Amino acid sequence: MSKKTILLFTVLLLVLSVTAAPKPKNVVFLIGDGMGIAQVYAGMVANGNTLTLEQFKHVGFSKTYSYDNFTTDSAAGGTALSSGIKTRNGMIGMNPDSTKVETILEQADRNGLATGIVVSCAVTHATPASYIAHQINRGMEEEIAADFLKTDVDVFIGGGRKYFEKRKDGRNLIDELKAKDYQIANNMDEVKKVKSGKLAGLVTDGHPAAMPDRGDMLPDATSTALNILKSNKKGFFLMIEGSQIDWGNHSNDVEFSNREMIDFDKTISKVLEFAKKDGKTLIIITADHETGGLTMPSGSLEKGEVKAKYTTGGHSGIVVPVFAFGPGAEEFTGFMENSSFKEKIAKLLKLK
Repeated sequence: MSKKTILLFTVLLLVLSVTAAPKPKNVVFLIGDGMGIAQVYAGMVANGNTLTLEQFKHVGFSKTYSYDNFTTDSAAGGTALSSGIKTRNGMIGMNPDSTKVETILEQADRNGLATGIVVSCAVTHATPASYIAHQINRGMEEEIAADFLKTDVDVFIGGGRKYFEKRKDGRNLIDELKAKDYQIANNMDEVKKVKSGKLAGLVTDGHPAAMPDRGDMLPDATSTALNILKSNKKGFFLMIEGSQIDWGNHSNDVEFSNREMIDFDKTISKVLEFAKKDGKTLIIITADHETGGLTMPSGSLEKGEVKAKYTTGGHSGIVVPVFAFGPGAEEFTGFMENSSFKEKIAKLLKLK
């Protein structure tokens, strides 16, 4: 065999290997709000020195700064993750000039995929809002609730029922959701009974309780969402947020953070189990920012304890971890901008 033939054969094999790279049918995007690498490791220590996250071999880092601030808030951080643009702190689904930008959830819906949102806070809070709403300020929760009527999201589960039915403008969005064929679930027992169709799970009036009081709300809601969304032949996009990791670290309470981190990891386990069976699901896990500037000068693996020191009661500007599993996971390694996720996901899902 000549050198020229060997070269051509090698090039052909490379081309075939590239074109044969598997593409995901589904994407599950999990956000640990306020989850830096210290929060991950503190949760790991508290959980017997192990987390499901250890099974994710594709690992990277996300730069979280916003358009106008070295330290982002959840609105700008969520908008960067969902929409691929860096915006001003406090803004939801808009670019810095207050123009609406399409989110990856909206793009998936426009392309015929099923879509979902599952969170352990009010569904109108900054991060979930960043996937479905377009408002100048994250505090406009009644306006954000109304935006849920403008996008045909198949499943959304979390708190915040008061923003849908006890409104200053007198609208009852619950009735409007029913008119759009949504099944309304007012608690987790009702959520778990839904097997198909469209679901609005507004399980608490405000935010759900912190762990351990809310029980398995987040993993159970995730299982319900996966079971509903998987019936779409074109695939689905699902965003899940471990919302209250952030709140534990705002309080500089590492035990609060650890309980939320372990609950988030339990949810990750549900998604990973689904993805391993399915074989066509890409899982991406990251954070919108780190909260608290947490460090741990000492601890005990035997006792499952860390000595926590916080540098702030707010957010920090440090990079946050990225974990990925499944077809396309190799795209989420190394350092990346938080605004790079949307384009990568859209390309992998072949969205127009």
